[in-house]
Amino acid sequence: MDSLSSGGSVAAGPAGPLRRRTTGRAVARCLGAGLAAVLVAGLLGVVPAAHADKLDDQAAALKQQAADAASALEFVDAGLAKSASDLVMYQGRLPGAQAALMDAQNRVGAATELVGSLAARIELAQAGKDRITAQIALDSKKQAEAKSMIGQIAAQSYKAGGIPANLALVLGAGTSEDLANSIDLAEQAMRSQNAALAQLTSQRATNQNAQARLAAVEAEIKDLKVRADAALVAEQAARDEAAAKKSAVDKLISDSAAINARLEKQKPQIQAKVAAVKKQQDTVAAQIAERQRKEREAAAAAAKAAAERLARQQAAAAKAAGDNNFVPPPYVPPAPGNPSAFGLQHPFASSVPITSGFGWRQTPPGTIDFYGTGGYVHTGIDFGAPCGTPVYAAAAGTVVFAGWDVWGGGNGVKISHGVIQGNALLTAYYHNTSVQVSAGQHVNRGQLIAISGGTGNSTGCHAHFETWLNGVAVDPMTLL
Repeated sequence: MDSLSSGGSVAAGPAGPLRRRTTGRAVARCLGAGLAAVLVAGLLGVVPAAHADKLDDQAAALKQQAADAASALEFVDAGLAKSASDLVMYQGRLPGAQAALMDAQNRVGAATELVGSLAARIELAQAGKDRITAQIALDSKKQAEAKSMIGQIAAQSYKAGGIPANLALVLGAGTSEDLANSIDLAEQAMRSQNAALAQLTSQRATNQNAQARLAAVEAEIKDLKVRADAALVAEQAARDEAAAKKSAVDKLISDSAAINARLEKQKPQIQAKVAAVKKQQDTVAAQIAERQRKEREAAAAAAKAAAERLARQQAAAAKAAGDNNFVPPPYVPPAPGNPSAFGLQHPFASSVPITSGFGWRQTPPGTIDFYGTGGYVHTGIDFGAPCGTPVYAAAAGTVVFAGWDVWGGGNGVKISHGVIQGNALLTAYYHNTSVQVSAGQHVNRGQLIAISGGTGNSTGCHAHFETWLNGVAVDPMTLL
């Protein structure tokens, strides 16, 4: 670093420091401002990083919960829209299903009426069948009687030797009166025989006709029963199919209504969750804002206290700057403890060479010797990073400064990492082309914070990196 930075040190760039001519008062002012910055860094380092990280982690978790709740609410709204659409569609199908069922029921009614009329016809036909059957039985009885009479006549004829009985009577008559009576009896017998034969013939014909009519009636009864059964079965099948379709539509409507009711019940619960998460987010955001406010107030108070104290030292500092016999106090860095516990990483993604180390060094030729001693303490290390190289945070923490450093550091970033192993840790990055963060922002280890360059009191592209423990600059190489 080619300027008086947060630690009040003079740092050289790749080609040495490039300084404007400075009076003793200016030197004292620079020295005082640098020490004030050190005090601010130390005070800010007291803010526990764990507490800051806890709030930030809580904010991140709440953000995820809010996103999940919003997604759930969106899902419920989409489900409600679909169930409502399905319900309208299914309800639109219902009138058709109801009409089909009504039509099928009407046809079943018509078929039932047809079956009733056919049943009446079957009953009439059955009555006719019964009458014909009774008539056939009666005719059969008469046929039997006629046959019996004819048989008797034949038997008598046979007994008389083949001569009709009435002829025998004539031959055997003793008187004319007896003869007349015998002839009359013979004629009666012949008439009876002829009548019996005629009756038998007639009954046979009647019986044959009755049998034919009986067969026709039985065929008609069978046909009527088949037609009635077929009509009823067909219409009942149509009714059952229509009823099944209507039941299916009813079930779709019922299911859609149930889904809609369930989603409607879930929606207020999710909305309450969204509101609760939002309330928690507001609370955490307020806590973070309060933390940042306190950090800013602490920084301002520390700067004011340092300025007041250093104002009393300006005279001595000016005298010391003009005294050629001034010997700067030896720099003794504090013991930082276990370096690995700080968890710092190099501020660059790839290997970048170190062009200037930490500690006392000679003032490069052609530059201003601020103390008139021929050298100064370089409170950081310089990396030979080309302009445009990304600069990353060495560890997680809170940005306490991001902007233009008036003491020659150009675009700079300072990050407070809280208290680690009992030491307040702060890192600083200078001479950047631009900064990518802002004061009060929490950054993670390895997060992009700046783009290297050569701004401020610098002779070329490079990056100046500092580490401060308890307000005192230490060699970054002991912590990386």
